[in-house]
Amino acid sequence: MLKIADTEMGPQALTLRLEGQVIGPWVDELRRSCEAVLARGAWLTLDLAGVSFVDRNGIELLLGLRRQQVALRNCSGFVKAQLSA
Repeated sequence: MLKIADTEMGPQALTLRLEGQVIGPWVDELRRSCEAVLARGAWLTLDLAGVSFVDRNGIELLLGLRRQQVALRNCSGFVKAQLSA
């Protein structure tokens, strides 16, 4: 399960705080949430402090989001290692 909570940082900036695992159907849910924010032209930050596991599709999504200038913050050592591999 993945909980996605948003925190507006102003009219053009939003942080999505994630808790749980970025796996299976939750990868697509996160993709949809991010696309909605990016489509309105807002700066997006993902707070990954509460993420315990990310599967291969989740890593691909996070890497793609990072290429779109989405900030990835508070990654655990495990997630950071997966994003660096």
